[in-house]
Amino acid sequence: MMAGFGQGTRRYPRSRGRMGSRSGPDRATLGIIGVICAVAGFFVLGIVLGPVAIVCGWLAMGRTWSRSRPVTALVAFVLGAIDTLLAVIWLAGAASPGNGMF
Repeated sequence: MMAGFGQGTRRYPRSRGRMGSRSGPDRATLGIIGVICAVAGFFVLGIVLGPVAIVCGWLAMGRTWSRSRPVTALVAFVLGAIDTLLAVIWLAGAASPGNGMF
């Protein structure tokens, strides 16, 4: 019996069913990117880089709190939240009349 095109007996080794979806960066990379964005956000553009760090940390954790998480993902999430909170407080202080930083 002869197998037709696409009907082979062996599947492609990196097919989606066997290896999972690999369309984006893996979790370790997302955790590292999140930590870098969180640390950079303390110095510049915290209102933008903070939420980016939160999202990267959340995706690196696998979008769940239930099981063990990589340390970098948790650090990215927490620092991103602190960074965003500080940026919002700073913007609220700078926006109020007469109470600016300068």
